[in-house]
Amino acid sequence: MLRYLQQRGLKPVSRNYHCRAGEIDLIMLDGGTLAFIEVRYRRSTRFGHGFDTIDRRKRRHIIRSAMHFLLTHPRLAERPLRFDVVGVHGELAAGLQVNWMRDAFSADDG
Repeated sequence: MLRYLQQRGLKPVSRNYHCRAGEIDLIMLDGGTLAFIEVRYRRSTRFGHGFDTIDRRKRRHIIRSAMHFLLTHPRLAERPLRFDVVGVHGELAAGLQVNWMRDAFSADDG
């Protein structure tokens, strides 16, 4: 997913950021905006999309992890931020389908 997002103009800041609050798959710059990105893979959408697996609890963990990241990287804390979700489904051999939802949720949703 990193390459997919880079091809769309985003610049990587961090991958698999971990702290006590949780984990964030990708942190990237989209112009002046800092994007915290959760990537969800499903082999099939038969039982729903990867987006469907991001419940209130998961959003809360992502938001808390983002706040921790901002506390430890104060130079980035002044930028506007957003929370994105990238849903991926399919088989690698048959081709993956990628759906990128910008602003999937806000810090107020936690």
